[in-house]
Amino acid sequence: MCGIVGYIGKHNAIPVLIEGLKKLEYRGYDSAGIAFFRNKRIEVKRCAGKIKELENSIKDKNLHALVGIGHTRWATHGRPSEENAHPHKVGGVVVVHNGIIENYLDLKNRLKKKGHVFTSDTDTEVICHLISSYVQKGLDIKTATNKALKHLKGSYALGIISEAEPDRIIAVKKDSSLIIGLGDSEFFIASDIPAFLSHTREMMSLDNGETAVITHNGVSVSDPRGRALKKKREKISWSNAMAEKGGYKHFMLKEIYEQPRAISDTIRERFSLDNGGVNLKEFSTTTGQLKKLKKVFLVACGTSWHAALAGKYMLEDIAGIPCEVDIASEFRYRNPLITRDCLVVVITQSGETADTLGAQREAKKRGAKVLSICNVVGSTSSREADSVFYTHSGPEIGVASTKAFVTQLVALYLFSVAAAKARGAIDAGSARALLNDLLLLPEKVETTLKLRDPIVKLAKRFFQVKDFLYMGRGINYPIALEGALKLKEISYIHAEGYPAGEMKHGPLALIDDEMPVLVLVSRDKIHKKILSNIEEIRSREGKVIALAVKGDKSIASLTPYTVFIPPTNQYLTAVLFSVPLQLLAYHMAVLRGCDIDQPRNLAKSVTVE
Repeated sequence: MCGIVGYIGKHNAIPVLIEGLKKLEYRGYDSAGIAFFRNKRIEVKRCAGKIKELENSIKDKNLHALVGIGHTRWATHGRPSEENAHPHKVGGVVVVHNGIIENYLDLKNRLKKKGHVFTSDTDTEVICHLISSYVQKGLDIKTATNKALKHLKGSYALGIISEAEPDRIIAVKKDSSLIIGLGDSEFFIASDIPAFLSHTREMMSLDNGETAVITHNGVSVSDPRGRALKKKREKISWSNAMAEKGGYKHFMLKEIYEQPRAISDTIRERFSLDNGGVNLKEFSTTTGQLKKLKKVFLVACGTSWHAALAGKYMLEDIAGIPCEVDIASEFRYRNPLITRDCLVVVITQSGETADTLGAQREAKKRGAKVLSICNVVGSTSSREADSVFYTHSGPEIGVASTKAFVTQLVALYLFSVAAAKARGAIDAGSARALLNDLLLLPEKVETTLKLRDPIVKLAKRFFQVKDFLYMGRGINYPIALEGALKLKEISYIHAEGYPAGEMKHGPLALIDDEMPVLVLVSRDKIHKKILSNIEEIRSREGKVIALAVKGDKSIASLTPYTVFIPPTNQYLTAVLFSVPLQLLAYHMAVLRGCDIDQPRNLAKSVTVE
């Protein structure tokens, strides 16, 4: 879960590398480093801490180079420290790495017996020693790299340079994200698009097992057997402004306020109100295939798993398709009963989450069709799936997911309507009504964003608490889980989400006059049940905060802490409830002085197990 960047071209590589690392800092920020050629030798600069620490350490050095690689780290093997920071150098070979080498201890012990001396606790240093040992035998850097890779078990994206061949960068990918930026007489490697977006909007994706040799003259790619490949150039639709803060104090706040635009982009040209139809081409499926579906598996991690839980309610209720929801890390290691008439839907913002990719590959092995709901064009998940629904959120830099989550909910809603229409579960009139509600959703999110003042007031009242409970029923239960996750991610307040009906089965023991309980109160068939749950909390002197639908007069007498969202249907209410939960977490974190975009111990895209 680290960020890799590399540059070869006509400009000074040092500021390009630093800029690229800053754009990738959301992937990890406990240490950083760069390596570059200086007087025909490779010089390495690295430090513990964030990119600014590295930048400060070199700002007065007047450094200049045309080739270099860099890395920002999220620790997996070895504590955060300068000696464990990347790049690692052995002999004249320098390596940056994202991933996990599963057999590194065995390799390390074998190398030690041969006289190799290790200076770090990382698994990455093993790679460096292996490549260096082959270079010392006279092999060129590409051949040496490919020989070293045969010893490795695990996942890796690698950037490699060698003093023996100062005119090239080697890039290798296996189960970790790595892309190549194609500029005007300059080339980049990176873990993610923002690292080079200010320089070029053309890129090339590497697939598993592929090796790229990047020189001043261009890029050549080969498969694991050494055969040359012709790779497709891809256009990047994101603008530079989309990846910048745009005047907001934090990326998270910018991304919260981008949600009306993100939803509009996700639904654009994907349905017709004339006939209540959804564009099935986006799902790369047919009415016939949807009719034959016996079951849908929704598989994801973290916030995306919460979207999957909400998606189950939509698919079962709207389309009548049985659904099973799995956390990806559990799905891939159990024995899921998948048949060929099942569809596996993986939900992933980055398309590079290791556990989700593992689950996706397991599903394919078992003969299932896979639909990826993904935000990043050209990601591994989107390339390996049978079909892909792009959410078009634009780059999400804040570690705590916001706009990606709501667009995942919207994608699942559209899929549910499409499936329902194809299977005859709803008629054209009902489909048009559901789609019309979706068309009005961006405007209603805009209205919900104007609730900032009452949300800030709540934050000021409760930001010093140590514990928080969130409650919801039906589709709003996963939204309660997501609200609790947002709070603990960025404010470090212990928070838990519960289905409201479960409170009496244990959690009520936690309620006292210091415990705030946030309740999602929707206007649906279980409205009276949720009011009853609120009474259970009040009778035990708990502090009730209610998010309710405008016009719900029954809630006014139950708590002074109430925020109202605009009315919509029961499924899209889940989207609107998500917005004030995001704002509440954000403003409480601000008041607590937390690092909002880069919360401790977390990284944006979990590309390791």
